[in-house]
Amino acid sequence: MNELVSVIIPYYKKLPFIRGTLRSVIKQSYKNLEIIVIYDDSDEEELKILKTICKVDKRIKILINRKNIGVGKSRNRAMKISKGKFIAFIDSDDKWHKKKIELQIRYMKKNNLLISHTDYKIIKLNMKNKKRIARNFYQVSDLIKSCDIGLSTSIIRSDLIKKNKFPSLKTKEDFVFWLRYLDLGYKINAFNKCLTFWYQTKGSLSSDLFQKIFDGYRVYRNYMNFGIIKSLVYLFLLSKNYLIKNL
Repeated sequence: MNELVSVIIPYYKKLPFIRGTLRSVIKQSYKNLEIIVIYDDSDEEELKILKTICKVDKRIKILINRKNIGVGKSRNRAMKISKGKFIAFIDSDDKWHKKKIELQIRYMKKNNLLISHTDYKIIKLNMKNKKRIARNFYQVSDLIKSCDIGLSTSIIRSDLIKKNKFPSLKTKEDFVFWLRYLDLGYKINAFNKCLTFWYQTKGSLSSDLFQKIFDGYRVYRNYMNFGIIKSLVYLFLLSKNYLIKNL
């Protein structure tokens, strides 16, 4: 069990958190890693600091976007140049358990899995932490009402990336990514160990919620090709489930 794993980390204005994220990746018990940080910002001073941070480990390479292209397209760029047999995603403000890659790859190989995701813990400032339990998703209808896969928990066999890519959405890009795989007939399997820690540091709930609602409609209308009424019905269910999980 020593295949190369490519770790993809999109970066945009996360300087206070990137050190912790990279530390959790570097200290993985599974050592055969290719770590790709995609710099999707225009701040030259911040880029200099990031380059200094990344010098701590020779496995880290920085991919610099000439302009801000968004998290989805940034991941697509990294996937295109990645060399690993497996691809693991993590956002630049999340952290992993030190045996995350080792345990998950072992589980995938033992069960001959192409895609897997794990349980994860949501950590909010001054609030009680929440745990999300991973479930198996075998068809579109299993996932269509709620995006219940934490991207930073997921690992995918690299031969599948030729069949899919992230869309150009500010949010919900991972939702479309997973729905497409299910639509193609692939299964997304759960590994029920809590190996990822998601720190909620993004914008205010109100601004995030508005963007998620807008992009949620686009998922159903533009990517799933639902009619207007059907899109609105599923958007209502998606929003309802989001509020139940996060408020």
